Amino acid sequence: MKLKKNKNKNEIILFLITLLTIFTFTTSAFSAETATIDEQLEQLKNILDSSSKYSDFRKNQILLPKLKELLEEGIPFEDTKNIIENSIEESFDAYSMKKVFDVILETQQEGLPTEPLINKINEGFAKNVNKSVIISVISTKAENLKKAAEILNEARQEGLEVNGGEEMVKILADSLENDVPQESLSWLVKTGTAEGRSIKEIGEISEELSYLSLLAADSGLSAEEIALLFKKAIESSTNIEEICENIQSSLDAEISTAKIEGGGTAKPSTTTDSGTLPSSSIESPAEVGGTPTQETGEAPTETGSAPEPSTSPTEEAPSPPEN
Repeated sequence: MKLKKNKNKNEIILFLITLLTIFTFTTSAFSAETATIDEQLEQLKNILDSSSKYSDFRKNQILLPKLKELLEEGIPFEDTKNIIENSIEESFDAYSMKKVFDVILETQQEGLPTEPLINKINEGFAKNVNKSVIISVISTKAENLKKAAEILNEARQEGLEVNGGEEMVKILADSLENDVPQESLSWLVKTGTAEGRSIKEIGEISEELSYLSLLAADSGLSAEEIALLFKKAIESSTNIEEICENIQSSLDAEISTAKIEGGGTAKPSTTTDSGTLPSSSIESPAEVGGTPTQETGEAPTETGSAPEPSTSPTEEAPSPPEN
């Protein structure tokens, strides 16, 4: 009996020692994490101090509190550091920097991927883009990430098991940036998931819809016309590949009609027959949606466009171009 009591006593002591060890380890880990953030914040402060662009008020009251929030929310130190260094080099004022950090922080707090935003910021810095354009672009990108998350949540609420949440959000956000109607992407996620398609397959279809949307916009169709065109194609079939083909056919008809009505001077397409998407840019506010544009907001044109029809009364009117 005494032996049993001693055994129970030893087990209790061992249990208490284990609890104490776990508590000590957890406390130490938390302290180490806090110290690391403090050290990182000190490095960022030194970078700010190395520049004469910011007053003590702007450094201590505007930027450092926001930087601390970013680090505490899990934004990588190197990303934060790079943004600070590039902001100084590009002469960003403190309030513009804060706006950039606010967009990143809000996106992170909503559980959405911040990598696309950071990539856009770095792209803007690399191209010496105006600060207001960078802020506009990442704000739109953040909104597209939210809409993409809404599409996934809607599908899940209908009982569908959508895999690869974060990756899917990125894919859908890119398509939204290329002006693919949100309703069409919602249909794609639900249909593709129900059919058991992989993330890769849904991503490829999403890219194809982006290509078709850019082609439609480049052909002069408005956002409302594009949405209607996609809607009609989706309602015409239940087969995804056939729907993409129907969209292409409808676009060919629209382009052909535009050329005939315009006397053969329709705007040439910036897309290719292979379906390769034009590279997105961050160079102007007009490119926030992802449609290629120039600084003036006009769609880019290729060299070698069709000559305007002659106005000479002695010449015959040009025949309509072949489809």
